[in-house]
This record gives sequence, structure tokens and C-alpha cells, in this order.
Amino acid sequence: MRPTDSSKVLIISAPSGAGKSTLVSHLLKSGFPLLFSVSATSRKPRGNEVDGREYYFITAAEFRRRIKRDEFVEWQEVYKDYYYGTLRSEIERIRNAGKIPLFDVDVRGGINLKKIFGDDALSVFIMPPSVEELRRRLVLRGTDTSEQIAMRVEKAASEILLAEHFDTVVINDNLEKACITILNVVREFMDMP
Repeated sequence: MRPTDSSKVLIISAPSGAGKSTLVSHLLKSGFPLLFSVSATSRKPRGNEVDGREYYFITAAEFRRRIKRDEFVEWQEVYKDYYYGTLRSEIERIRNAGKIPLFDVDVRGGINLKKIFGDDALSVFIMPPSVEELRRRLVLRGTDTSEQIAMRVEKAASEILLAEHFDTVVINDNLEKACITILNVVREFMDMP
């Protein structure tokens, strides 16, 4: 494997329930020189999430303190007191390991990261087959209340309109096909055989 281009980054974004985490997991197992960038959030862990693995779970007050100390490359208040952001220290950790950061971020975060990294970034939008299918997936996931699902579905409908701000769109209506598509897109970006 060739040495990694230390300036490149990979951004994967999608509405909640579009299958982003599954595709990110597939990419991380692909043998590409990628390392998952752990985002920070002020929300509580869901399901089997572990601090430092899926997210760095911090309070909203601590998140605001870190914003003031300029510790984030980008951040968003997605819902009231529900912050998500990319820590500068994460990018340093990944680059020090000789890898390319893989960002699994919400749609606004993906757009912000693309603006920051420009041509050094490949931004991929994972498109659900439909809003109805997205709702079904969120219900089956079983991690949110019906109110939270309604809020996520409403947000997803508006996020789908932002897909044009990404370098490429992968439609996740067939998981096997989506996995192949995303591997090919990333392979081309990283200029790998």
C-alpha cells in the first residue's frame, strides 16, 4: 500500500437512518488507510455506544467551553443543547498515525468540513431510497421515541435537499450495491488500484 496523502480527508454524511454507519463500517474494513474520526457530542449515549468509540460524550456546558477555546474544526447545535463537532485533536491523532481521517458527520457538518478542506476532501452524501423508508428504519432501530423519530424524519426531509452540496451521492436502496459504489468512489479519490 502506498503512503497516504496527509492532506486528504473523507466526509460521509446522511440523514439519520440512511445507512451511513453501515457504509462507514464497510469502508473502515476495506483496507484503505482510513481511521474513524470520533466526533464530540452533548447528547447521551444510545444503545451500546461507548465514550471514545462512537463519540466523545460531553455535557453541553463543556461543549460550549471547548467552542470558546477553539478546540473544534467545526461544530453545530443540531437541536437545542445537542451539539456535535469535530475536535482538532482528532485530526492530529489520525494524521500522526499516518492515516486519512474519515468523518461520519451530519449533513451540515459535512458541508462545513468540505468548505474547510476544499479539494483535499471528498464529501459523500448517503441518500435514503425514500423518506418513508427512512422512517421505517428509524422505527426498527428502536433507539428513539416516536417524538424523536418524527423530529429526525422532518430534519431528514430538509437535509435531502442539501445533497447537491456534496461531491457525490450514493443511493442506499440496495446495501450491497451501495457498498460497491462507495468503495469505488473512495478508491478513485485516494488514487488507489
